[in-house]
Amino acid sequence: MKINVDMAGERSSRRRASPVVGCPGFRRASAIHRRAALRAGLFGGLGLSLADYLRLEARGESSITGGAAGVKGLPQRIQSVIQINLPGGFPHHESFDPKPEAPVEYRGSFGVVKTSNGDVFSDNLPKIAGIADKITVVRSVVGKIPDHNLAMYHLFTGYTPTPVIDYPQMGSIVAHELGDRGELPCYVAIPGKNSFSGGTGFLPSTFGPFETGGDPGAEKKAFKVRDFSLPGGLTLDRANRRRTVREAIEKRIRSLEASPDVLDTMDEFHAKAYSLLTSSAAQNAFSFAGESEETFDLYGSRVIRETKGPSGSSQPDTLAWRLILARRLVEAGVRFVTLDYGFWDCHGDVRGTCLGQMRPLDYALTGLVTDLERRGLLETTLVWVTTEFGRTPKMNRDSGRDHWARCYSMMLAGGGFKPGLIHGASDSTGGEPDRDAVTLENLIATIYHQMGIDPNKELVAFGTRPIEIIRDAEIVTELLG
Repeated sequence: MKINVDMAGERSSRRRASPVVGCPGFRRASAIHRRAALRAGLFGGLGLSLADYLRLEARGESSITGGAAGVKGLPQRIQSVIQINLPGGFPHHESFDPKPEAPVEYRGSFGVVKTSNGDVFSDNLPKIAGIADKITVVRSVVGKIPDHNLAMYHLFTGYTPTPVIDYPQMGSIVAHELGDRGELPCYVAIPGKNSFSGGTGFLPSTFGPFETGGDPGAEKKAFKVRDFSLPGGLTLDRANRRRTVREAIEKRIRSLEASPDVLDTMDEFHAKAYSLLTSSAAQNAFSFAGESEETFDLYGSRVIRETKGPSGSSQPDTLAWRLILARRLVEAGVRFVTLDYGFWDCHGDVRGTCLGQMRPLDYALTGLVTDLERRGLLETTLVWVTTEFGRTPKMNRDSGRDHWARCYSMMLAGGGFKPGLIHGASDSTGGEPDRDAVTLENLIATIYHQMGIDPNKELVAFGTRPIEIIRDAEIVTELLG
């Protein structure tokens, strides 16, 4: 099966890059600090700055129908999604779709490992191969755009970019349609949202991600959300007194009929901020309290990356810590958690790129799936491993692979997806779908469906314009158990 896509950007993506490093624009954006300032301490004696953050985020709300009420008529087969995004273009030949019988310039320098369901993966992923009967791999994902910025937007929204309208991220749609479960935010990004992924689009900014800021992989057991606590010297009793004073002042202003609608909105955000500050459950979910050493080992927290760190020595990886925190958050009620891992833009030395990052990924993903299953959470939680596109079938002169959107692989686990399934196939060199092609839109629509969200539902933007959550998408029933 041949899929025709716009490959206009492919020629530019083939410009020679220095070995190992990726596209200059992608490197610059990856270095941007991705978290807006968020302070949850009390300030000025009367207000919570987290509340001010929530309030400011909500400015400029557009008129949207529906929202935060769930969907009537569709069963919620899964409660949460953990999206592990591999930015830069994850190489499918060196992971889920090796081509051992292809010429060396296509198959690359790695071998294969037999999976528990009788297939083969690259020998970069021996632990994941051992749980292949618990996961779903789609080898025939079809994208549209071989450009980092545009393809990442497509991945997170289900729409290609247009100057006419900005579309919301998937996590924002989930927040809008299903709302919070309990005190925790619906949508969390660790440590912040991907800089290419867009925002809340035509939805109010209140449906954006709660960004943790600090990286649990760097801070380890000392991790906490920055300023997500009362300032030193301020007791909860004093905070309660300040809150009482603020409420008295707002009541007096209301009696003078000064902007009651604004004050009602402030009440909402102050209440939400205060709830997060004073909730032991919320504080606990954003920590590693009570986690055993066995759990840290299961996720590979001691696995050393083969690439050297800034000091010149090999460094333990950070992914294990991010995934343990993600599991704690969905266990506590968060519906959508997203995080990035690694730098996969391997125009040069694809072997070195994989040696430096695949082993921690292999351990951490296996640990997450195993841990969720042990806790009885795998059926209600979807683990979704994504990337904006794949890599070219043929190696280039720098022993790397360039951008390729025509066919690549994604992994899923849990969430009602069929365990042990290898869906679709690429051709003999991994360049085009050979059978059962799955467009990115259809895959996203299937995940929405599993969450109880109708992907064909229309949201009304700007008061008059109906826009489908995903346009012309179909559920891929073959993926579902």
